[in-house]
Amino acid sequence: MSARFPDTWAPYMTWAKHHAKAALDLTGSNLLPCTLAELPEARDAMELYGRNDDGWPPLVEAIAARYGVGTERVATATGASGANFLALAALVRPGDHVVVEWPGYDPHAGAARLLGAKVTTFDRGWDRGFALDPDAVAEALTPDTRAVVVTNLHNPSGVYADPEHLATVGEHARAVGAKVVVDEVYLDALTGVDRTPAATRDEVFVSTNSLTKSYGLAGIRVGWVLADAETTERALRVRDVVDAVGSIPSETIGVVAFEHLDGLLARARRVLEPGAALFRDFMASRSELTWVEPLGGSVGFPRLVGAAEADPFVEFAMREHEVGVTPGRFFGEPAHFRVAVAGEYEVLERGLEALDRALDAWDG
Repeated sequence: MSARFPDTWAPYMTWAKHHAKAALDLTGSNLLPCTLAELPEARDAMELYGRNDDGWPPLVEAIAARYGVGTERVATATGASGANFLALAALVRPGDHVVVEWPGYDPHAGAARLLGAKVTTFDRGWDRGFALDPDAVAEALTPDTRAVVVTNLHNPSGVYADPEHLATVGEHARAVGAKVVVDEVYLDALTGVDRTPAATRDEVFVSTNSLTKSYGLAGIRVGWVLADAETTERALRVRDVVDAVGSIPSETIGVVAFEHLDGLLARARRVLEPGAALFRDFMASRSELTWVEPLGGSVGFPRLVGAAEADPFVEFAMREHEVGVTPGRFFGEPAHFRVAVAGEYEVLERGLEALDRALDAWDG
């Protein structure tokens, strides 16, 4: 925790909001934003007021139809972050035990701690290739565990969790009376693998998602929870005291987005594939860096070979070459740094050129 923010619940998120931005900023993880010109129907569809007591009904219906579940299994939320909080608050009470993957996305553990849970982690680190290991999860469980939190794709590495491994994690959780919250915000844009939400395969899972990372609509903050009907009802009642209802303008635009979801996914892949290819070429050219190459996602997570911490290099690259990347310490891997690959192609291209110069000049 920094001196400026001594009580922060999620140091990465606090840093992401407040750190000085470089001229060539590669610290984000969002997809290149979709513009109104690319979704013109949004203007006419947007409403300023209406009844959305438990979510704007057309949006709830659209989410349910997309994933083949009943509307009683859908809760809308303010982005994936809101969905994760609602899911955890539906499952956890003060004193309960929550198991979170690490390395990982620190707002997950932060939300559980905020809810009064006892949080421990299971290893999903570099030595395991960031793979989801059901045995590691099983070793972390206790009779008091009520939730296990994982990401698929893994944040920050982008590694895909095999459905069989997820299923085994679900069985371990079920044995102690816990649910598994799976943050799937990066999953939809992937190709060539099973992208079925975990919650639609087994009710031991709770899936969270949004229109952000795979669809380029971060600004409207539309997220959702997919779960069994009882957990969904509890999530809705949590929302009664968090923000009561969602934003009508956002949720009405969200309906339009679901009408064009396949087109938005195609757009996402047109952004992701060239950026990922450019970053792969960069990684192949730099012997100072190594990584676990992900199947997809909007970030790369290289490791600085031979370094215990990448922070000095990250600071050098920012100061001397005006390129910003995210220190890996925020995710539990201090020898790494995270690079955004799904923003403007020209910024990525120039940013990687600057990283090239920084690596050439860096003497450790």
